[in-house]
Amino acid sequence: MIKEINNTTLTFEDFKTEVLNDYRTAVISRECSLLGRKEVLTGKAKFGIFGDGKEVPQLAMAKAFKNGDFRSGYYRDQTFMMAIGELDAKQFFAGLYGHTDLAFDPMSAGRQMGGHFVTHSLNEDGSWKDLTKQKNSSSDISPTAGQMPRLLGLAQASKIYRNVDGITIKDKFSVNGDEVAWGTIGNASTSEGLFFETINAAGVLQVPMVMSVWDDEYGISVHAKHQTTKENISEILKGYQRDEDAKGYEIFRVKGWDYAELISTYERAGAIAREEHIPVLIHVSELTQPQGHSTSGSHERYKSAERLAWEKDYDCIRQMRLWMIAINIASPEELSELDFELKKHVLEAKKEAWNSFINPIIEEQKNLLELLGQIAEASINHKERIKKLISELAAIKAPLKKELLVYARKILRFIEVPNSKVLLSNWITRFITETQEKFSSNQHSESAQNVFSVEKVLPEYAENAKPDLDGRMILRDNFDALFAKYPETLIFGEDVGNIGDVNQGLEGMQEKYGELRVADVGIREATIIGQGIGMALRGLRPIAEIQYLDYLLYAIQIMSDDLATLQYRTVGKQKAPLIIRTRGHRLEGIWHSGSPMGMIINAIRGIHVLVPRDMTQAAGFYNTLLECDEPALVIECLNGYRLKEKTPLNFGEFKTPIGVVETLKEGADITLVSYGSTLRLVQQAANELLELGIDCEIIDIQSLLPFDINKDIVKSIAKTNRLLVIDEDVPGGASAFILQQILEEQDAYKYLDSKPQTLAAKAHRPAYGTDGDYFSKPSAEDIFEKIYGMMHEVNPSKFPSLY
Repeated sequence: MIKEINNTTLTFEDFKTEVLNDYRTAVISRECSLLGRKEVLTGKAKFGIFGDGKEVPQLAMAKAFKNGDFRSGYYRDQTFMMAIGELDAKQFFAGLYGHTDLAFDPMSAGRQMGGHFVTHSLNEDGSWKDLTKQKNSSSDISPTAGQMPRLLGLAQASKIYRNVDGITIKDKFSVNGDEVAWGTIGNASTSEGLFFETINAAGVLQVPMVMSVWDDEYGISVHAKHQTTKENISEILKGYQRDEDAKGYEIFRVKGWDYAELISTYERAGAIAREEHIPVLIHVSELTQPQGHSTSGSHERYKSAERLAWEKDYDCIRQMRLWMIAINIASPEELSELDFELKKHVLEAKKEAWNSFINPIIEEQKNLLELLGQIAEASINHKERIKKLISELAAIKAPLKKELLVYARKILRFIEVPNSKVLLSNWITRFITETQEKFSSNQHSESAQNVFSVEKVLPEYAENAKPDLDGRMILRDNFDALFAKYPETLIFGEDVGNIGDVNQGLEGMQEKYGELRVADVGIREATIIGQGIGMALRGLRPIAEIQYLDYLLYAIQIMSDDLATLQYRTVGKQKAPLIIRTRGHRLEGIWHSGSPMGMIINAIRGIHVLVPRDMTQAAGFYNTLLECDEPALVIECLNGYRLKEKTPLNFGEFKTPIGVVETLKEGADITLVSYGSTLRLVQQAANELLELGIDCEIIDIQSLLPFDINKDIVKSIAKTNRLLVIDEDVPGGASAFILQQILEEQDAYKYLDSKPQTLAAKAHRPAYGTDGDYFSKPSAEDIFEKIYGMMHEVNPSKFPSLY
């Protein structure tokens, strides 16, 4: 149980001081967990999930963690964050209370539950800090194993920085690729597919990643025998162990209560990953969970008396304490005195955090009560009712902001005196405006590099135009220009490298720019996105390719839970300007022609969704995005790669504006709104309708998120007084969103003389083949007849029924 530490660079006094400092951190963290649970059970905090029982291995991890390194962990790592100096007890409680000020809760300003940690990568203006001079943690998310894909990219960034020349932005992000990405996960969560996908990918890529599994034998109430084959994650991963014949992992096993052995193990693991770029798995076993999983239940319900007794004996802090006494670091009396001081310190920090949280609300309550008292005295018919509500509000000793508004808005209903109504409505408006911002800011970048900062640049064409090119060649030549212009840009995905993607949009790029910048990867969509997120968090400009839009479903959880929420949950303190490239809409068969746009746009708010109709427009979007600091999804038209387009002269320079629609044809009778591949059918139908005297205006949305920021569609409807949205998603999919934006956000209902309508695909998946497409998605004839039918309703004599 007790191991000797051999370190000739330290005197015993130095060693003693270091151990005592570690012990202080562990005890402070434990006291925060214990007191935090009480704060939840008394109602001051809403929910608690703590790191008790995991303190000592996290101390060891912190010792091996260096400036420039990144953590991608889960919600039990509070001791680690304290050990690297990025969390103190007062901040811990501020997060538990949900304090909406980053100065008090630097982890998320109350936007996440406690236990979710982050460091600030960005300055106030959104520019990058020097990440090599600080210890870094990517922002945690709650979904189990959701931290794994991003971990892969954080590690891969070191490999890129070490092996790719010419990256001019390197200095703020890497020192020769020496940085290690440190992952943490609970043993039960290793059952998730994301864990295995990431482990496999890291072994293939050979990146500097150290993965710690905190093993306390349970996943909430479910024992490891129901979670993991052989009840042992390192045992079943033995096949990943590297040997003389094959690359793989270095795998360590260590007891979670053995302070000395933990430090030795983490030092070795860090050195291997840092120097050799070898991934390492550390299985930390025999850990405990003294308070159970969370404040939502007690572990006495599902653990045996024997297990509970063992957990008490092998509590990692207790074992560390016994070890310290055994080697004369401190006496039992000295440690007891220290425990008392630290408990008092945490209690004082809790009180300070609570006062900082509640006192401004109480002050606002006093001001409101004073205002309401004046209003009650001036009331004519509802004085007693208002006074009763005032008494109820005054009786609340620790009010929430919500409660102030609830009472203020209720009282507003009963005010008859105009001046009183103005006073209270002004208070309500001011309070909502000030408070709403604290919960709703930073969904997107608010820096000077956001997508709206880029000016439109048109493609330039020679007077004696060059021969038209296939659309895929437009993309290829534009990517070539971008890779030359931005050495920090790289692209990766299935079949991207050797063959230049399945549609040849990257033909010859790997040969020209190398296998690290234009890379093939395995069939693993979630970690493709994770690679992109992690590398973008470290300053690179990755383009992650998902081969088909249908396959985006494998990655949608990571896009939704991690990438889309990143700026929001960090209040603008981290960013990952990842570009996701895919292709979709019409082709053939259920699994290659889906257009689940409604699902996508509702799942990934926080990521821009761009739907170019041709490859020149798509190339312009890539050019725009690489000048911005925001993530985006670009969906190229799957049936457009072989269509001819004019050849621009200014590859890499022309820019398609984001959030701006384009009018492809002006008309007087009806406004047609669509995007992507369907536009070609819309244009065909409009030309045929013109022969019958129906003049359609055609608008290409171009960008679903953001949507028509200049409100140009309503200007068209004001002229035509009719609207049809054509979409190849299911009925009520993206078309419902488009209608909501046009009718509610743009108030287009004011100008409509006919019912606004949509034309979408059938509710089922598209069937195989040309006929399957025709009978599954809107055809030119469907569009023609839908529009003709709308005009028949307007003028039956001029447009008699077709059927």
